[in-house]
Amino acid sequence: MAEENKMLQLVTFRLGEELYGVDIMDVKEIVRVQNVRPIPNAPYYVEGIINLRAEIIPIINLHKRFHIRMQHVEEVEDDLGEDDGGFIILNIEDNKIGIIIDHVARVIPVDRTDIKPPPQMFSGIGTEYIEGVVRQQDESYLIILDIRKIFSAGELQKIIDPQMASA
Repeated sequence: MAEENKMLQLVTFRLGEELYGVDIMDVKEIVRVQNVRPIPNAPYYVEGIINLRAEIIPIINLHKRFHIRMQHVEEVEDDLGEDDGGFIILNIEDNKIGIIIDHVARVIPVDRTDIKPPPQMFSGIGTEYIEGVVRQQDESYLIILDIRKIFSAGELQKIIDPQMASA
């Protein structure tokens, strides 16, 4: 049991040039790109909503939220041989929210002892949104996002009820 708690399963994905991860327990599913309908008065980083199996899900653009350059489809195709961007549907406080990703990587186990605190400023993202970083074998870093801090209770209310954003 102690060994089980030592490992964290992460769904990893790319946003721009960086590799990010979120706890697999917070991920409902990964879906291909769909048409997103804009919603009025939403925060600037809310792209709109999608209808996924009769469920309305707000779609968040973390590129805008974190000021990350979004890869163009052609760049993703060149780098990976195919366009595999889409949305990761997260379940946060019983609310489903989709985030736009450039590329789904894979699910990886991470030893909790390998997670280090983030530097003061990492890739333009405030450290308050980062749970930690893990150095990869290729000398790059995996940035573990803390989705509960990215989507606080007040933030969730603005996303779920966009009329609150203009109040």
